[in-house]
Amino acid sequence: MRVPYEWLKEFIDITATAEEVCSKLTMIGLEVESVESIEGDVVFEVNITPNRPDCLSMLGIARELSAIFHLSLRMPSHRISEDQPESDFSIEILNPNLCNRYAGRLIKDVRISDSPEWIKKRLEKCGVRAINNVVDITNYVLLEFGHPLHAFDADTIEGKKIKVDIAGEARKIRTLDGDERRLPFDALLIWDSVVPIAIAGIMGGFDTEVTDRTRNVFLESAYFDPVSVRRTSKALNLKTESSYRFERGADIEILGKALDRAAILIKEIAGGTIHKMIDAYPVKYEPQPLEIRHERINRLLGTNLTRSDMEEILNRLGIPAEDRAEAFVVYPPAHRRDIRTNNDVAEEIARIYGYDRISATIPKTPLPAGRIDKKAVNTRKVKEAMRKAGFTEVINYSFMGTSSLDMLSIPDGDVRRKTIAIVNPLIREEGLLRTTLAPALIGNLLYNLDRGIQDIRFFEMSRIFINRDQPLPLEELRLGGIFFKERFPALWREEVPGFFVVKGALEAMFEELKVSEYRFIPSSEPFLQSGQSADIYILDSPVGYVGILEPEIVERLDLKKQKPEVVLFELNLDLFLTFVPVALHYLPIPKYPPVERDIAFVVDESIPSSKIKELIMSYSSEIIEEVSIFDFYRGGNIPEGKKSLAFSITYRSKEKTLTDEEVETIHNSLVNFLIEQTGGMLRK
Repeated sequence: MRVPYEWLKEFIDITATAEEVCSKLTMIGLEVESVESIEGDVVFEVNITPNRPDCLSMLGIARELSAIFHLSLRMPSHRISEDQPESDFSIEILNPNLCNRYAGRLIKDVRISDSPEWIKKRLEKCGVRAINNVVDITNYVLLEFGHPLHAFDADTIEGKKIKVDIAGEARKIRTLDGDERRLPFDALLIWDSVVPIAIAGIMGGFDTEVTDRTRNVFLESAYFDPVSVRRTSKALNLKTESSYRFERGADIEILGKALDRAAILIKEIAGGTIHKMIDAYPVKYEPQPLEIRHERINRLLGTNLTRSDMEEILNRLGIPAEDRAEAFVVYPPAHRRDIRTNNDVAEEIARIYGYDRISATIPKTPLPAGRIDKKAVNTRKVKEAMRKAGFTEVINYSFMGTSSLDMLSIPDGDVRRKTIAIVNPLIREEGLLRTTLAPALIGNLLYNLDRGIQDIRFFEMSRIFINRDQPLPLEELRLGGIFFKERFPALWREEVPGFFVVKGALEAMFEELKVSEYRFIPSSEPFLQSGQSADIYILDSPVGYVGILEPEIVERLDLKKQKPEVVLFELNLDLFLTFVPVALHYLPIPKYPPVERDIAFVVDESIPSSKIKELIMSYSSEIIEEVSIFDFYRGGNIPEGKKSLAFSITYRSKEKTLTDEEVETIHNSLVNFLIEQTGGMLRK
């Protein structure tokens, strides 16, 4: 905001230099970004924070300076004698929750012309273009008092009636800039008895603007709900000086003074007869009192101010304070609605007292005995395990579109179709909260492939949201990942398939967190390739999936790679982490050596290796210690519909060294058990 120094002197008798004013304003939170001289007058460029709309005016800045320099604050002439003719206009507010107050004055027989040079120059210094005397005065008072005003050509207002109501089905209005704008249903408008004549708090209508032919003016001064103005301004992509102030919260109490100030200036400059104010005020401003204990303020700030010191500072800021027995009560005025808590009062006292006057002390912050958040610790372990496996963490927005689910061929009855629509999405095509991490990870893959990255290993840990027809959705913490590696021609090739790379990374993560009762069974996910995908179970609970994307899905992605294999996985971490043991139980190092035996079975394609592994571990023998699969083969001399699986079995006794005869007896018995259970045969 541009602030001419000579204009401030009409409010306070200040003699400080421009440099002193800059320093003081900056130290109280109103940063002076630049200073320039225009025709001998110093103009400050002040950065006003969003919580201080009261400072978007000469009066607001002068009030702050008066508190700093202990100066009296005076108001410009704004009193009108009560001896005025009655107005034949009326005001009706149909939405008092959106318009708490609406006041107006009729001024007859005005003369529209250019403004005096002193008004033009002040507007110019503040970056405002002069239009005509009446419109310039509304802008002048806006800068002076900080309250937006609007002048209508009174003769264009049908029925001499002002009505404040939402747009409803009246969805169009031609605004002052000449554009016809389509309005949201809930946009607040100013109507005459027939049609809308202005967008409340944003811009007036084209058909009621003040022109050279105007003779009678109806002057508006109102308070509009900040949220309503912000919503309509954003929907229309229309920002004005008026909307800028109403969005941040105007002063409902000063609007009458601003109206009268403008009326006086119009009479002085443009002539005319001022009529009585019409003031509809259905929702009165009631300050919310705050009980303040000065000991708490001193403890918070590290000061030794007395109660009277604090009250005096607040009174200098125009914030009433009332003394009570053990405390004082603060009544935030209408222009300081940002003061809502004791901390806000403490901030006001600190900045006027002077931050530079508060001694630096080490705060007393005794640390309570904290409890370790086990879930947070385990979550960090999951991330660390993925990094050890060569995966890089990515962070994506929690949004997706219906097309993402269509791309993955997610069926209609799937729980991932129970989505939640976002009211105001960043991108129209991503208007849903995501129910799976897969689409975003695929997006990461495509983005990096387009930029020549050939080895992609990404993981993401984030929440998904499922609509369960309740006020709040079901939220689940998920771990998702994607793997792709470009295949290159080579003379020597011994490469582990991507599926087993990812499966191994997940198993390493399970081992890191000491989760052992897991198994992989063939997956039925619609977007994963049959035979090269698995659902992950821990005990009897499904916690996720891992597998290669279906070729049909890959074709939709148009990767421009020869036979690309994209591996995708996703885990429900909230569920998975419940299987992490609370405490670890350590076993002594075995005293006796192990004995290993290998076994190769030819079984039906439909029997998963995990099933055979379970059978081996369930066999009634205490000396079977560990089982691992080391070979899978089909084709060649293996009959069609069959496959060969080879397992390595570790035998160990806790009591003695096993002999070959003892191991062979158990091993042969186990082989016969497996043949009986699977219908398979030993591979020759």
